[in-house]
Amino acid sequence: MDSTSFVKEFISLWVRDPRAHKEDFWHTYIDYEICLHTNSMCFQKKTSCVRRRYSEFVWLRQRLQYNALLIELPKLPPGNPFFNFTSEFQVSQRMQGLQQFLQKVLETPLLLSDSRLHLFLQSQLSIAKMDACAQGQTHYTVAQAIHRCPCDARFPIEEQCHEEDSKTFWDSDCDSTTSSGLGQSVGPSTPVDESLAHEFQTTISEAELFSSLSTSPSNQQHVHS
Repeated sequence: MDSTSFVKEFISLWVRDPRAHKEDFWHTYIDYEICLHTNSMCFQKKTSCVRRRYSEFVWLRQRLQYNALLIELPKLPPGNPFFNFTSEFQVSQRMQGLQQFLQKVLETPLLLSDSRLHLFLQSQLSIAKMDACAQGQTHYTVAQAIHRCPCDARFPIEEQCHEEDSKTFWDSDCDSTTSSGLGQSVGPSTPVDESLAHEFQTTISEAELFSSLSTSPSNQQHVHS
């Protein structure tokens, strides 16, 4: 059989788009969008986007360590009781550390069999419900929980391809058959380039990254993870 007929397996993951949420007058926390794109048979869904906060990453690492005692798990970025969600540097550093943690977890084949990892990455269940679902204590299965989670976000690679296609359109002297008279694309969105998808990267701009934090409350508020 021709070796070129085999498709290389990949798992691409991005942690991006930090958003601040107020729990009450004094307490605020930040969550992050986790986007996953893969062709691996280990995953129920090939594309997914969910939002998770730092404390949920801590829970995931504890559960993975409990189920894989002989594996040295990667470390999370350290917790900080004085974490300032208005600091672009602190938010960016934590976000990069969370992405590196998940990338290293996904590079460990044994951990890919843990149902809690899949629920964390591809469902919006709470910690309590993820634990219950993984133990078979819910009326829905792990697969059902994952498939019920919608994914409407555009992936970083798709965003890059979309911007490049738009630039090519405006630079061209020829009329496009996939655009309206106003120059807006009416064709399907650009597919993900699988030749690039194996590379872990975060392509979101700094301005977009912290746009949701621009109207943040006073720095005197205490931030929860």
